[in-house]
Amino acid sequence: MTDVLLLGEPMGLFSATGYGSLKEAMTFNKSVAGAEINVGIGLSRLGHQVEYITKLGKDPIGEFIFEALQKEAIGTNFVTFDEDHNTGLMLKNKVKNDDPDTAYYRKSSAFSTLSKKDVENIDFNNIKVLHVTGIPPALSPSVREAVEYLMQKAKKAGTFITFDPNLRPALWESTQEMLEVLNALAKYADVVLPGISEGETLVGSSDVEAIAQFYIKNGADVVITKSGSQGAYVTEKSKETINVSGFKVEKVIDTVGAGDGFAVGILHAYLEGLNWKEAATYANAIGSLQVQHAGDNEGLPTKEVLNQYVEQNKK
Repeated sequence: MTDVLLLGEPMGLFSATGYGSLKEAMTFNKSVAGAEINVGIGLSRLGHQVEYITKLGKDPIGEFIFEALQKEAIGTNFVTFDEDHNTGLMLKNKVKNDDPDTAYYRKSSAFSTLSKKDVENIDFNNIKVLHVTGIPPALSPSVREAVEYLMQKAKKAGTFITFDPNLRPALWESTQEMLEVLNALAKYADVVLPGISEGETLVGSSDVEAIAQFYIKNGADVVITKSGSQGAYVTEKSKETINVSGFKVEKVIDTVGAGDGFAVGILHAYLEGLNWKEAATYANAIGSLQVQHAGDNEGLPTKEVLNQYVEQNKK
């Protein structure tokens, strides 16, 4: 039985080894990046069985990513290769403060050719959770169709669905298209995970209650709204919203991947049978661990490290 099924585009990440702009950078370290692969790595480290839907180029970076998935014990049953398109790439500079600059090379990538035909045979009777982010639907019309097809099929099968909007405006043709597509996909989800700033874009308000009620009226049972250092707000249908405090971080190293770590905490707690307040605590914990590390997924903990961190930092 698969605990969580993910769909996304993993990219080869080249991170500058010295401080400065990307233009000035001369040497890089190679690793793997992508929101969904970060979630997969986090869940696998916590002991959950993960399968990952993606399409890679038949090239050195695609082969490197495939091996990285195997090393992280992420299932590759739904990974395919495309000989006519390359694997996506991402460059990131090294900074002492603030977020790093990034450059993406993913247009017409192998993953952008993913289609409904590639996912038609997936059987949701053996899958506990489908986790979707708002990034894949932005990459091409065929990927968008595949994502909606999967969500519809999962809903019909009774599979639990979580949705993280994970806004990437630069990937969309227009803001209006982004709003229409993502809010339409959110209607299939049992749990929606927006950030407050994302809510301002998606529903026209930064008010936690307004954001939560929009998605609950749209079909969600639970909305967990991220609020950075303020933690998270949990809104269950027909219940009052509660604030779950975040974890104090003395020094933020890199905020990339914090939202993915947050999703890991929510999914982990759900699979462990915990309540949504406890889920938000774990999500806040993993998010805070992630920002204390450089890189997209280096701060994602094992179960032992996570439980110890939560226990030591209880307020």
